[in-house]
Amino acid sequence: MVNFADIVVGLPERAYGIVNEAPSHLLLVGFLTSIVVILASIWTFVFLLAPTPRAPYRSERSYITTTPSGDATDPKPLPCWHDDWLAHRHEAATTTTEKHTGTIEGPEIMMSVIVPAYNEEERVEIMLEEAIAFLDKEYGRNPRPQNFADGSIDGDKGKGMGGYEILIVNDGSSDKTIDVALAFSRKNKLHDILRVCTLKENRGKGGAVTHGFRHVRGQYAVFADADGASKFEDLRELVKGCQEVEDGSSRGIAVGSRAHMVGTEAVVKRSALRNALMHSFHLLLRLLTPPATSRIRDTQCGFKLFSRAALPHIVPYMHVEGWIFDVEMLMLAESAPSGNGDKGEGIKVAEVQIGWQEIGGSKLNVVWDSLAMAWGLAILRASWMLGVYRRR
Repeated sequence: MVNFADIVVGLPERAYGIVNEAPSHLLLVGFLTSIVVILASIWTFVFLLAPTPRAPYRSERSYITTTPSGDATDPKPLPCWHDDWLAHRHEAATTTTEKHTGTIEGPEIMMSVIVPAYNEEERVEIMLEEAIAFLDKEYGRNPRPQNFADGSIDGDKGKGMGGYEILIVNDGSSDKTIDVALAFSRKNKLHDILRVCTLKENRGKGGAVTHGFRHVRGQYAVFADADGASKFEDLRELVKGCQEVEDGSSRGIAVGSRAHMVGTEAVVKRSALRNALMHSFHLLLRLLTPPATSRIRDTQCGFKLFSRAALPHIVPYMHVEGWIFDVEMLMLAESAPSGNGDKGEGIKVAEVQIGWQEIGGSKLNVVWDSLAMAWGLAILRASWMLGVYRRR
């Protein structure tokens, strides 16, 4: 009777004998085949798990605002620089003429503010009040004549051409977020300055921000969380920081940072679990992200500014729609081609200290969302490294 245990024990010896007797060229072929199969399996695994954003619905390419009489308008088409970019990319891919895909039409106003909002009826008004108090004073509601060769107003380059817009991207809210936003617009006479774009289905914060960035008209575009946790007047410092790092093609990014607040009461008062998860995530970022991105101490602050010229190198290539989208934006900035089309240092990022306070009502589940962010970061990094995601 055959003893199963003896068969199992003898397998390694038999396998060694077969390998020892096999011709070396067959061993080499077998080894290379195994490597190819393993790599193909990993690529397929990542490909199946990598998120693929859906195309926007037709209704999502429009906005509503208020009229001077106080009524809400019918849906109006959103301007979309991204459509022109897609056409330019198609032309570049189908002709032999050397072209680049960093083209974007000129700005109409100085500042575009993107506010992703999901069930924010209780918090968005306070944030908007702080925002327009600063924006009205800093830029005014309409573009102004440019008096200087550098496009500045009265020599103040930070104010640029003046004028601003606020685009609230309603991310499938089920509460009265739209009503609150329109009531605020009506009250403050923000007709066609405050615009509300509604996504038919919830996409996540990253999806809402990316969608909003495709439709901005400003020389600079900033996204700000609807909770008002970031001190909005620090936008002035973000603009300064961005202008300091802009390259010859006017590409630059400035990110708000709360890193200077580590050790302060705002952070110390958090639970030990939340602080432990925060430090673990930062360690994971340093291990999994490329050099320039890994040096940014606060990648998750919801207050980031982009020059208009930087947008074509980032927004069209976005995939992540969840919490980790900030990291993909920074990675894309780092890997962006130089202004002349050759690989270079990418788009530089200034990390700027901002005022910040903890606001109640967060929709972040500390444990589960932290685990999801870690998993999302691993898939994101693998997707770009293995070529699942590509710029062209």
